[in-house]
Amino acid sequence: MNPKTASDEALMKAVTEKDIAAFEELYDRHHPAALAVAYRVLGDRQLAEDVIQETFLAVWRQAESFRPALGTARTWLLSVARHRAIDITRGGAFRKEGLFLDERVFLAHPDVWPEVSRRLDRQRVRQAIEALPAEQKEAIMLAFYGGYTYQEIAERLAVPLGTVKGRMRLGMQKLRGLLLDVGEGGTH
Repeated sequence: MNPKTASDEALMKAVTEKDIAAFEELYDRHHPAALAVAYRVLGDRQLAEDVIQETFLAVWRQAESFRPALGTARTWLLSVARHRAIDITRGGAFRKEGLFLDERVFLAHPDVWPEVSRRLDRQRVRQAIEALPAEQKEAIMLAFYGGYTYQEIAERLAVPLGTVKGRMRLGMQKLRGLLLDVGEGGTH
């Protein structure tokens, strides 16, 4: 799957399988609209940004709760953002004025965590791909970074289509295991 051309629903399915590239594409597509929704509710840019970070963290952790039969991925995601923003206004955490000095200093500096997190995730994915057997690594690189279909990969490598599908399936299973292991404090 090429994340750039995939539907939102396909991206959500990939996110349930912890596909970082799919998550990044979903974020890139919907961050501006989600931010606008949160800002409309809160009227505060910084709080809206915080809500969006929480929203996308929830999407990453709970993507399987998305139900395509109930609406589009975009509608679901924007609904999550709106409800999180409303929760802030109801929970008393919403304050436009009366910030403490340390909060003002913190809010004056841009939040670099999203960029740092993206770079760390990309590095983890690259390291995990490097740990795969050569045949699986080659098939995954051609599919995800080269944009080739399974059939095109089979032709390019001069192997049966079933072999390509098997390499992709095994490679993705190993990647998932490696990435989950690293994410949970493993040593891979």
